[in-house]
Amino acid sequence: MSVDRPSGTSLEPGLRFRALPQLRVTILGRAVPTWAVLAVAYLLSRVLTTGLLFVFWASSQHWTIAHYDGGSGFGGFLQSWDGLYYRRVALDGYPTTIPTDASGTVEKNAWAFLPVYPMIVRAVMAVTGFDFPVAGVLIAMAFGAAATFAIHRLLLERFGATIGIWGALFFCFGPMSYVLQVTYAESTYLYFMFAALAAMMARRYASMIPFGILAAFSHPGALALAAALALQRFVGFLKRQPTSHRDRVLAVVTVSVIALAGIAWPFVSGIVTGDSGTYFNTEFAWWRDYIGSVHFLPFTPWFVFAGHYLGFLGIVIVVALLAGFVIWFTRRSTRALGTDLRAYTLSYIGYLVAVFLPQQSLFRMLLPLSPLLGAPVLSRTVRARVITLSSCIALQPVGILLFWVIWPP
Repeated sequence: MSVDRPSGTSLEPGLRFRALPQLRVTILGRAVPTWAVLAVAYLLSRVLTTGLLFVFWASSQHWTIAHYDGGSGFGGFLQSWDGLYYRRVALDGYPTTIPTDASGTVEKNAWAFLPVYPMIVRAVMAVTGFDFPVAGVLIAMAFGAAATFAIHRLLLERFGATIGIWGALFFCFGPMSYVLQVTYAESTYLYFMFAALAAMMARRYASMIPFGILAAFSHPGALALAAALALQRFVGFLKRQPTSHRDRVLAVVTVSVIALAGIAWPFVSGIVTGDSGTYFNTEFAWWRDYIGSVHFLPFTPWFVFAGHYLGFLGIVIVVALLAGFVIWFTRRSTRALGTDLRAYTLSYIGYLVAVFLPQQSLFRMLLPLSPLLGAPVLSRTVRARVITLSSCIALQPVGILLFWVIWPP
């Protein structure tokens, strides 16, 4: 498979997106529009993943290791784990009184889950009459397709046509791509994140705002967008890149608006319930399953988690992991990602280290880093493409078994 473009058309990395001509992919000697290749590839990826999910659901009916909790039937299987909380939000909204146990400790509840995805599902349910599993899966898959096209566009602009399409294929066939078709907010969130990142790379800061706000109310993590834009502008200042006064003002406004949106949910939950600690106490209800009751300090959860299970060795492992990231981040091959993707990567990793407890959900939480699939080493040669895509497909059943059938993702 080779990717063609009309002569005279530049696809080199640039500061602003251009209106791109119709790109085509040559398959068996025939030119096929790139959008059609992506659409068919995404459809095939969903057929593959649906088959794998169905096989695991059918096979695990009597497995003692199977713990998914969404109810009977295949639809129940697809709405397991966090999907049940999104179902509650879609059907009943958020509680105005926080549930607590006999000792007054806040229990797990819907305030840990943001509203964009379940509200879209609720609207679809009202219009179509579908029940939650059907509507939820359809919305997840639709936004998964949108996210695939969005990641293709940003990789296309940064790396060119070939890496752009292969990076999108790695994304939709990836080991954790099954979350693009269960009743989780991931695909919705990823689309908004990738669209906002694409706008940032294009220096269209005003266009970042609506996507950044929607991302912030879809899933935690949108603060990384604000930090990435701040880093982009800071690097530009250090390099004395020419920037108009309008762009400087828009960048400041965009960073401020997205940052405010990113921290708004704790205030919203506090206003509705009358308890300013609603959101964080709800999040800590999940933490207690792993490390008991602890006092939260930013940039400590990874150390607390590792130390809880492995003692001093755990602390050493976390330090080694962070050192490994620094080494990777400063390599010449990593610098080829460009300032924008490196700023976004650093910001998102910083967000995870600052606030996230690194249990098994970490693999799902790494999905916003999917633009790294555009790293040239993954698709520079035919051999590299085959190995990467084959590995993605081979690891899908592993991801489903470990992080859907046995443990919550």
